[in-house]
Amino acid sequence: MRGLPDPRSLPVRGEDPVTRYDVIGIGNAIVDVISQSDDQFLDLMGIQKGIMQLVERDRGEMLYGAMENRRQAPGGSVANTLAGLGNLGLKTGFIGRVRDDALGQFYAREMAEDGTDFVNAPVAGGELPTSRSMIFVSPDGERSMNTYLGISAELGPEDVAEEVAANAALLFLEGYLYDKDKGKAAFETAARLTRAAGGKAGIALSDPFCVDRHRADFRQLVTELDYVIGNEHEWKSLYEVADLEDALTAAAADCGLVVCTRSGQDVVLLRGAERVVVPVTEVVPVDATGAGDLFAAGFLYGLATGTDLATAGRMGCVAAAEVISHYGARPEGDLTALFQAEGLL
Repeated sequence: MRGLPDPRSLPVRGEDPVTRYDVIGIGNAIVDVISQSDDQFLDLMGIQKGIMQLVERDRGEMLYGAMENRRQAPGGSVANTLAGLGNLGLKTGFIGRVRDDALGQFYAREMAEDGTDFVNAPVAGGELPTSRSMIFVSPDGERSMNTYLGISAELGPEDVAEEVAANAALLFLEGYLYDKDKGKAAFETAARLTRAAGGKAGIALSDPFCVDRHRADFRQLVTELDYVIGNEHEWKSLYEVADLEDALTAAAADCGLVVCTRSGQDVVLLRGAERVVVPVTEVVPVDATGAGDLFAAGFLYGLATGTDLATAGRMGCVAAAEVISHYGARPEGDLTALFQAEGLL
């Protein structure tokens, strides 16, 4: 895989100044609402532990009302990744869709305060409210997510500005948006613009159920993108095999850069004939929310700054370990300082 272009070298459209981004993300703009709970509560409410479930508006409102000591934060998988990259000092932007309501204004404001440009203004009017995810955190750190997609699921190609997507060194896509044709079209538009301008585009597979729903599309997409990040369950689902090595062999034949995380076990990275295995120090999580998102942040930081695969993988592991050490899906500590302490910078 050739080196990434310096975002400052990308062409300027006309005479107007254009922002150059190290990383642009495109995904669901979701307000995370977090509450602690036990397994008995999950059973009572009919919540399946440890996975993300999509819910309708009425059930979302019921679950929201049942949450005790709730707190909210801007979320969404790719948006969490961008928060990690902003913590590390990269220039980031987010392509997402919120309504011009209280939660939407909160979301846009918090993203900007975290250092990420929220490039699309909140939508005035409209029938759907800003999206939200009710996250119930169990004593063992597992999170059970119940997500009402709302207006974020209406993201389409009209929300992808050429001057944004064409001025990104890296584009990071969220697999969940494939649940609607408009989201799929937005992906394709953004990836085409970024790659045509010399940038690199990649995707997070999101979860095994998402892969099950869109296997044919994802199989094709893997062959067209520059990097793909997934966990062992997602890769095995994508290729419909029981053995991880079979899945990774197939993935490496399809994609230039394959990243596989394994929940507390070694991370595997494949690029052509190169295979890197990054050991993971097991950490008992306080809250596993955002572990995969912050792994992606650390890994993409390494990719954007030109490190070798082993270092990029270790950066991902350090960032993931930080976010699971506290409640919430975004880093609270200084990731740069943590990387320095580990000898990665």
